[in-house]
Amino acid sequence: MSLADSDHKLVVSELGREPTPAEAALFENLWSEHCAYRSSRPLLSAFDSEGDQVVIGPGDDAAVVALPGNEDEDGSSTYITMGIESHNHPSYVDPFDGAATGVGGIVRDTLSMGAYPIALADSLYFGEFDAEHSKYLFEGVVEGISHYGNCIGVPTVAGSVDFHPDYEGNPLVNVACVGLTDEERLVTAVAQEPGNKLVLVGNGTGRDGLGGASFASEDLAEDAETEDRPAVQVGDPYAEKLLIEANEQLVEEQLIESARDLGAAGLGGASSELVAKGGLGAHIELERVHQREPNMNALEILLAESQERMCYEVEPDNVDRVREIAERFDLGCSVIGEVTDGNYVCTFEGSETQRASDDSSGDGTEPRERETVVDVDAYFLGEGAPMNDLESEPVDQPETDLPAVDLEAAFETIVSSPNTASKRWVYRQYDHEVGVRTSVGPGDDAAIIAVREAEQGLAISSGAAPNWTSVAPYVGAKAIALENATNIAAKGATPLAAVDCLNGGNPEKPDVYGGFKGAVDGLADMCSTLSTPVVGGNVSLYNDSVAGPIPPTPTLAMVGTKDGYDAPPLSVESEGTLLLVGDVGLEAGDVRLGGSEYLAQFDGSDAFPELPADPAAVVETLADVANDESTLAVHDISHGGLAVSLAEMITEDAGLEVSIPVPDAADETAAAAALFHEQPGRVVIQTDSPDAVADAFDGVAPVVELGAATDDGELTIDVGSATITTDAATIDAHRSTIEDGLE
Repeated sequence: MSLADSDHKLVVSELGREPTPAEAALFENLWSEHCAYRSSRPLLSAFDSEGDQVVIGPGDDAAVVALPGNEDEDGSSTYITMGIESHNHPSYVDPFDGAATGVGGIVRDTLSMGAYPIALADSLYFGEFDAEHSKYLFEGVVEGISHYGNCIGVPTVAGSVDFHPDYEGNPLVNVACVGLTDEERLVTAVAQEPGNKLVLVGNGTGRDGLGGASFASEDLAEDAETEDRPAVQVGDPYAEKLLIEANEQLVEEQLIESARDLGAAGLGGASSELVAKGGLGAHIELERVHQREPNMNALEILLAESQERMCYEVEPDNVDRVREIAERFDLGCSVIGEVTDGNYVCTFEGSETQRASDDSSGDGTEPRERETVVDVDAYFLGEGAPMNDLESEPVDQPETDLPAVDLEAAFETIVSSPNTASKRWVYRQYDHEVGVRTSVGPGDDAAIIAVREAEQGLAISSGAAPNWTSVAPYVGAKAIALENATNIAAKGATPLAAVDCLNGGNPEKPDVYGGFKGAVDGLADMCSTLSTPVVGGNVSLYNDSVAGPIPPTPTLAMVGTKDGYDAPPLSVESEGTLLLVGDVGLEAGDVRLGGSEYLAQFDGSDAFPELPADPAAVVETLADVANDESTLAVHDISHGGLAVSLAEMITEDAGLEVSIPVPDAADETAAAAALFHEQPGRVVIQTDSPDAVADAFDGVAPVVELGAATDDGELTIDVGSATITTDAATIDAHRSTIEDGLE
């Protein structure tokens, strides 16, 4: 860890002296890209974060959103919390612990708002599936997420998995958490009153995770897997489960004035941010921190990112009760200092062993003088980092170069691609039923969690699309937002709010920063169009390695609400008319193939498709149609295009006969466009009332009748001069790519 020269000069100017070693390390971590968003904060004003439903927006550990229309007699509402974070670099160095502690961190962000965690969503990105190192990372990350989530009893219900060659040297692990709270339970990270005590509850502090924030703010080096391992935290999910339940008791008894979980920059980050938000200071005696390793020095205690720890502001009269609750749950508890109206001050008196080594008499009996290791303005520490002014270059759309491929062979290849194949190998390792709230689980367009307190279903969708944003960062990011909203509407829910995890490469490279900026603007513009506020998020830059930068990857986790908990299924019934809502692409060049799995598999290129003219109307109408009693099944069209959606909808008991007319039957390019283009905002609907669906979407989106369901479990697609025929068992075999490839 080292403070950059320009930052060092600024700190010296502010302090009027040289910083102590602990201060320099604290500034270096809190002014890192990971904590201060020095390259991204100038871009984040593009997001619309306000709305009647928004209780707490960006800036706290998690956002707080009111569920609509559920006020009780005294006017109070049921709230949900939303948060998302990345653990990208740690998951490359140590995939199991890196991913596991990512789960633990976002859950503690939820706890610090006075909420109980009810659902997780994970969005994961790896190099090409055939590469052994990618498989190693993939298996370790999934194992880490499943182990931690299952042990703490929070269901992982949604997410995504993408494979792309540009993640080979730098995978991404993005985890979102939804919590449940209300007005009476709500806690924030804003310190309240001088004289209140700062209490540390949870695991003992060790030396793991030192400099984690700095490590996350640099490109991954070639030797990162060995040299950077000490920067990766080690998780203990059983301690986290105890911390969840202890936090619940503290909230119920209203013993907490403010709270912050210990994540990036450890105790120094959490405690300084807590008091800075209240315009206050603190005095912390570092040796009071309960430790699990001997002879830790002040800097280690201050910056270690040991997991399963919370910092609470507690009124003096409530400290004993907090300690009793911590002891009941077998958690450590230390009163480490108090809130003040002055600077952020940390002092340290060494251990007996350290005193003995420092004592010239050698008998260890002389007390060591208390040392002031940090004495700075808390606001300057947290907000004083200067923003970067970086150059950006726009990303050009590629030229059109469409391959000529036999459609039947293409269908088999696309359906069995790791990106479109079933992700059941992943989500079957997660306990998505724990908590008995899961109405629709993973494997569908969106999950639905029952919020019985408000008698509403909460739909959750999370993911990005690196093929889309690598081709067209701005339009591809708009498409990602629309895709998540379409997933939610397909289950009959209306989008409510979203959080984002903005992942990019080294921002000092103009082309990389240009792609990142385009993705930010695209996500912001579409969310605004959909009237869906982006209420919080995370930024992860310097995802760059010897293999090169990652694609701009704007993961979006979106939630929506609906009355009740039921939703139309993804799979078709054996009778009913099948309709396509959205553009078919009946003529060559009518719809672009850019960003599609088809071009990724067959080395083609094209511009990204145009988006629907009125995406908000599409989403609103789709939610209404999905809830109609005549609707039998709904499935969004995304990765792999119409072909993959149709393949996913059939079962052993219900098949489909589909006909897609192409004006020129011999034009295989037009047929390929119809089958495989990935314009978002499109769905397949099975209905008993096709005329009613057409009327609903009149003036909003085209509706094309594709065919009808059968009871033989077969899929037949007539498109141009080609006929593709298969059955559910064959498709299932094709879609088992991931489990087969890991055997």
